[in-house]
Amino acid sequence: MGLAELRKRLASFLSSLFRKKKHIRIGLYGPVNSGKTTLANRISLDWLGEEMGKASVIPHETREIQMKENVIMKRGNKSLTFNLIDTPGIATKIDFENFLGFGLKKKEAKTRAKEATKGVIEAIKWLDNMDMVLVVLDSTLDPLNQVNITILGNLDARKIPVFIVANKVDLKNSSASRIRDAFPNYRTIGISAKNGFNLDELYDSLMKEL
Repeated sequence: MGLAELRKRLASFLSSLFRKKKHIRIGLYGPVNSGKTTLANRISLDWLGEEMGKASVIPHETREIQMKENVIMKRGNKSLTFNLIDTPGIATKIDFENFLGFGLKKKEAKTRAKEATKGVIEAIKWLDNMDMVLVVLDSTLDPLNQVNITILGNLDARKIPVFIVANKVDLKNSSASRIRDAFPNYRTIGISAKNGFNLDELYDSLMKEL
C-alpha cells in the first residue's frame, strides 16, 4: 500500500470515528523531554487561555496523566471539541542516579524515579482510551531508537491514528525530514512548541481529518 493510499484510508477512518464519538480524546505521547508538555501548554493557551502543566529540563517532570477537557479548536467554519491528554515521557529504563546531575538530593531522586516508572505504566494503559495520538519527537535527535519504535508499535497494534510531531525545529541541528525518512508511513509535521512555529499547520491538519 502506498503512502497516499494509507493517508486516504486514515482520513476516511478518522472521519467516521469523529462522527460517531462526542468526546474525542487526543493524547500526547513521546520520549522524555521531547516537548509534550510544552506543546500541551501551547494548545491549551491557544484554545482555552490557560496552561496545562509545568515543563522542565529535568527529566520526567510530568509523572502523572494530565487532562484538559472540552478544548474547542476552531479553524474557518469548522470546530473540533476534544479532551487533551498529556502523558509522562516514555522510557525503557529509569535510574534515580540520572536525576542527581540536576541537583536533586538522593531521596528526592529516588522518589522521582519511582513516580516516573509508575507514570510510564499509566501512560501505556491510557493508550486504550485514545482516539488519536500526537507522537512528539525531538527533531535534534536520532529518531531510530527503542523508545520511539516501541511507542509507534503499540499504537499500530491498537490501530490508533497517529501524527508524528517533529518538535524543536527552531534549534540548531534539528531535522524534521530525518524523522520523516525514519518513519515514512506516518504523517510528520515539523513545529516549535516553544515559540509556536507551524502550529497552524498542525491545527489545520487535525481539522482536515474531520
